[in-house]
Amino acid sequence: MGLGLSVGDAVVVHNSNKLALRVLPCDVFARVALVGQEVAASEVALARCLSAGGSPVAALEPRVDPRVYQSDGFAVTFWTYYLAATDDGIPPADYASALRRLHAGMREVTTETPHFRDRVAEADRLVANRDQTPGLADADRALLRATLGSALRTIEHRGATEQVLHGEPHPGNVLNTSRGPLFIDLETCCRGPIEFDLAHVPDEVSAHYQGTNPELLHECRRLVLAMVAAWRWDARDEFPNGRQAGKDILAVLGQGPPWPTLDLLP
Repeated sequence: MGLGLSVGDAVVVHNSNKLALRVLPCDVFARVALVGQEVAASEVALARCLSAGGSPVAALEPRVDPRVYQSDGFAVTFWTYYLAATDDGIPPADYASALRRLHAGMREVTTETPHFRDRVAEADRLVANRDQTPGLADADRALLRATLGSALRTIEHRGATEQVLHGEPHPGNVLNTSRGPLFIDLETCCRGPIEFDLAHVPDEVSAHYQGTNPELLHECRRLVLAMVAAWRWDARDEFPNGRQAGKDILAVLGQGPPWPTLDLLP
C-alpha cells in the first residue's frame, strides 16, 4: 500500500470472521476484512472521536492517515499495538470503571449508530434463513427465534434510558495495557440501555457498575445468549469452535434461568 511502514512479518493475533495481525518490525496492529463485510469507516470515525475525548479505547496508528485502506478486495485499518501490562487479567473494578468512562464518552458522540434492535433483527433473519443456518434443527430454530423476540419485547417494554454503547464489551474486546483497560472492536457500536453492554461482561464486573437494573440486566443476558448462538450457527462463521459454542448456548437456553455470563460458557 506504500504507507512507509517497515514490514517483514505478520503474526496472526486472532482469526475468526475478521483477521487481526501484528505487523513487524513496525509493530502495528492491522485488522483485515473483505470489502463489503466491514463497517471499518464508522469504526475509525468513532475511535478518533472517543480518543480525542480521552475515552479508554485503543488508538489508531499515528504513522498513517486514520482511514480505511482497500487492496485486492480487502479493507484494512491500522491501530496501535499494545503489549499486555501483566498476565493477571484486568481487575473487575478496573474493568467496570473503564466501561463507565467509555459510556460517558459515548454519551457525547453524535455519530449515527444502529439501534440494538437492529442487531437483534439481523440475528433473527439469520436464524429464519435455513440456507444461512442449515445446521439448526427445527426445534432449536424455534427456540432461538422465540427467545430473541420475547427478550427484545421485554427489554423495550421497560423503557430504559438509551445511549450509544460498545455493543460487545466482552473480555476479548478489552486490552490490559500500561494505560489501563482499553476497548477495541468498535464496529459493533449501537444505541440501547447500558444493561445490554453489561450483559457481555463477567458478573464480577457488572457488580462494580453501580446504578443498573438487575431485572433488565437479567433479560439482556438472555437476549445476548440467543444473539451469540445465532452468529455461531451461521454457515459462514469462522469463530474457533463456533459450532460447539452454538450447541452449548442452545443447551443453556433450553434449561432456563438463571442465565450465565458469556465467560462461564464452556
